[in-house]
Amino acid sequence: MSYLTCRTVNFLGALGCAGALIIAVVYFQQHLGLEPCYLCITQRAFVALAGVIFLIAALHNPLQRGQKIYSGLGIAASLSGGFFSIKQLRLQNLPEDSVPACGPPVDYLFDVFPASEVITMLIRGDGNCAKIQWELLGISMPGWVLIVFVILAGIGIFQLLRKH
Repeated sequence: MSYLTCRTVNFLGALGCAGALIIAVVYFQQHLGLEPCYLCITQRAFVALAGVIFLIAALHNPLQRGQKIYSGLGIAASLSGGFFSIKQLRLQNLPEDSVPACGPPVDYLFDVFPASEVITMLIRGDGNCAKIQWELLGISMPGWVLIVFVILAGIGIFQLLRKH
């Protein structure tokens, strides 16, 4: 396993994040025509954040202390994103009469509201987030994104605990 240097693992983490975002935008959004809900966009932001952290760590290639800092940041981004995946899964499993009302499309939010309000709305989610638009093996999109976040957190933990 000596070929799996910190730099290599960080590049692989960054590539995995880029791949997940490309799949989300090109395949799901453009090809299948699925519009992302508020929580989907929030989850994408955390995948992007984790990817940027992994990329900076790979490019910087710090010594042990720096690597631990980057690992901690990557773990924090992954856990935060996982929180929003779980939040969306909870919304998807609510009884129909408990689902919150749907809000306006995301494009409209960015056109009309200030950024601070848009961020608050994206974090809160709405009834659109409760709709299951796609499943694979009985797992909906936020379930798969949660798996991605668990893998990313696992990479961060691996980097945090490894001997340099």
